[in-house]
Amino acid sequence: MAHQEIVIAGFGGQGALSAGKLLAYSGMLENMHVSWLPSYGPEMRGGTANCHVIISDEPIGSPILNSATAVIAMNRPSLDKFEGMVVKDGLIVLDSSLIDRSSARTDVEVCAVPASRLASEMGNIAYANMMLLGKLIARTGIVARESIEKALGEILPEKYRALIPDELRALDIGMGY
Repeated sequence: MAHQEIVIAGFGGQGALSAGKLLAYSGMLENMHVSWLPSYGPEMRGGTANCHVIISDEPIGSPILNSATAVIAMNRPSLDKFEGMVVKDGLIVLDSSLIDRSSARTDVEVCAVPASRLASEMGNIAYANMMLLGKLIARTGIVARESIEKALGEILPEKYRALIPDELRALDIGMGY
């Protein structure tokens, strides 16, 4: 059975919600049952933002997560808040450029990717979310890279579609890191 319950969290403006939406849409393209539930603080940019994404080959009972099979933490407050939600043998993917500690958990897999630094080196820090998403799909196999590519073409507004090759390069960097 394919089933992942994922929390993606960071500061507003880091792309946590859009990464979750892209992941859920990719699952939908693969005929999976999906749920995407965004949550953000009163100030969108700079405040905290997170989303719960469920991708399953079975119907989903509730979009609200009490535990997660995986967490993407884009900043230290997100790691502090959500690492305890990850189930035993789950996965934490964190941006080691912005998080000055590893996870305290010894019963989960932790993948530290210096995503913000690598994205800056690419010329756009906004690609950090794609790198972290790439690491998540590489470790879980929950959706295919091709589904992410197709979803980008369908959900990105026309004015941003020229960025798709760079978005995919960032995804590939994360998958291979």
